[in-house]
Amino acid sequence: MRYNVLLWDLDGTLTDPKVGITLSVQYALSRLDYPLPKVDDLDWIIGPPLRESFKVLLQTTEEALLDRAIKLYRDRYKEIGLYENVVYPGIPELLSRLKDKGCRNLLATSKPRVFAEQILHHFSMDSYFSVIMGSELNGQFVEKEVLIEEVLKNVPSDLRSKTVMIGDRRFDVQGARANQIEVISVRYGYGTVEELHNANPDFIVQTVKDLEELLIR
Repeated sequence: MRYNVLLWDLDGTLTDPKVGITLSVQYALSRLDYPLPKVDDLDWIIGPPLRESFKVLLQTTEEALLDRAIKLYRDRYKEIGLYENVVYPGIPELLSRLKDKGCRNLLATSKPRVFAEQILHHFSMDSYFSVIMGSELNGQFVEKEVLIEEVLKNVPSDLRSKTVMIGDRRFDVQGARANQIEVISVRYGYGTVEELHNANPDFIVQTVKDLEELLIR
């Protein structure tokens, strides 16, 4: 096995969350009387911290307005958007095979941990993970490099060379690099070809099958 410890992003890597995230963003914008971008024009918000996305959408850095937007988003997301989500085909089987071979799967998502736990449980994937780590609702651990640093506290130092981050956006690459671990970018998520090539991960795979072939050799 190339790697023994695998840190996984969630959105765009394990599941396709587009419907739930984009409709919840539209809900927040509508409640704030802002123009509504089309769903297909909102792909770029899947991955980055929500507050940073709302700064762009609302064209503001006013904390009170950003807090209001995030609250409205979460009001819908926690009741509905959470479940408007689809597991990428082949992911549960891959996680199961990796666990059976003695690998450790650890979740490292910027999504709030409370939502990540619910999603994994809803799709019966929580049992594949020894650690489920996300950001906190107060904003702690939302930056990927900080989040990965926290997750790696669960990994012995002698296993760092056999540890990899798997994600679909440049933030995953940057976070892994900041913590001196290797990184695999998946192209089936929401990172563009240009974004991922510029980020320069150790590997780029096109499909879940390609990812499996890389991880299990």
